[in-house]
Amino acid sequence: MSVCPPYAPFFGFAGVSAAMVLSTVGAAFGTAKAGIGIAGLGTFKPELIMKSLIPVVMSGIIAVYGLVVSVLIVGSLQPNNYSLYAGFVHLGAGLACGVTGMAAGYAIGLVGDACVRAYVNEQKVFVGMVLMLIFGEVLGLYGLIVALIMNTKATTVDVCG
Repeated sequence: MSVCPPYAPFFGFAGVSAAMVLSTVGAAFGTAKAGIGIAGLGTFKPELIMKSLIPVVMSGIIAVYGLVVSVLIVGSLQPNNYSLYAGFVHLGAGLACGVTGMAAGYAIGLVGDACVRAYVNEQKVFVGMVLMLIFGEVLGLYGLIVALIMNTKATTVDVCG
């Protein structure tokens, strides 16, 4: 069995799609869930809407993490000299970024919705909301860092000669 079979890039492209699709699904969920809370807040205190957009912005950043990993993996794909090892590492990198992005988007959505609704009644909740959102965002950042390290390892090993 060859270490550079013709189907090896399939796994690299699967990593690209996993990073992009899963992180975008997480970002979309976070945006939708936090947006529902913001819509509820806007009916009672419209002056607080601008400060309440933080969860939506942070959810969008999750999608950017997936985009960055996808672009880096696509830049590493080569049509002829691409090993099965690199394909599986790129698949793992895409899954690491995508799954953590999905988890981060879910966390940001739930925290954003609950805290924005609480923010209507008590403005002191804002600092706690920002802290919880930052900790939720860090989940996606961890996946980005792991994916970047894995992408570096996949591109430094040349087994095809």
